[in-house]
Formats: sequence, structure tokens, C-alpha cells
Amino acid sequence: MKNTENMRNKRAIGDKGEAIAVKYLESHGYRIILRNYHSRYGEIDIIAELGEYIVFVEVKFRKSSLYGEPSQAVDYRKQEKLKKTALQYIADNELVDKDFRFDIIEVTATGAGAGEDTGEAALNHIENAFC
Repeated sequence: MKNTENMRNKRAIGDKGEAIAVKYLESHGYRIILRNYHSRYGEIDIIAELGEYIVFVEVKFRKSSLYGEPSQAVDYRKQEKLKKTALQYIADNELVDKDFRFDIIEVTATGAGAGEDTGEAALNHIENAFC
């Protein structure tokens, strides 16, 4: 039972980070195409469009940067999963004529309510984080 509760909490934290990232992207001219795209290779948090680019966005939410920056969690293995998942999306939607890139959005809770619904968050958008 505790494991199920832990999974729900992680999903809720992830959803909060993604919602913050979506607001940020939309306010910067991105058109959100899809959230939480799944393939047999993995998941992409946000797929957006900006001009000629399809942007695959990995969102990393942390309560603090005590153990490193959130983007450090996107290691080589995670990048490979994201690439394969993106290629599946591109093939399924016949987007071979589009340019694409991979961005990471770090969301770090700040303030007295850090990590809570009442907390503030700092955001760092890393464009073209890997290729």
C-alpha cells in the first residue's frame, strides 16, 4: 500500500511541475501538442511546437537542488529513451520534414511552502539540451 501511495505522490509532483512548464511554454509562444506521450520506449512529458520546430520537453521537478540540479537526472540512458520515443512519435505522425529538438525544463520549489501546493517555483529552460 505504501508503494502505491508513493507512486501517487510522485505523479502529483510530476503533474505540478508539468503544469508550471506548460504555462511557461505557452507564455513564450509555444503551442502544446501533447502531454505525457507514451511509446514502448518511454514517455515524453510535453511535445510542443515553436515555429518550424517540434520540441520534446523533459520536465524535472525537485523540492530543492540539494542533491544537484534537476537536469542532471537526464543522463545518457534517459536521453536515449527520449530519443527513441521521439523517433516513434515522428514516425507515427509522419513529421519527417520538421526540425526537432530536446529541451529540459527544471522546476525547483522555493519559499516557505516548497514542494507544497502553496509553494513558489523557480524555472530554468534549457533549450537544445542534447541531440
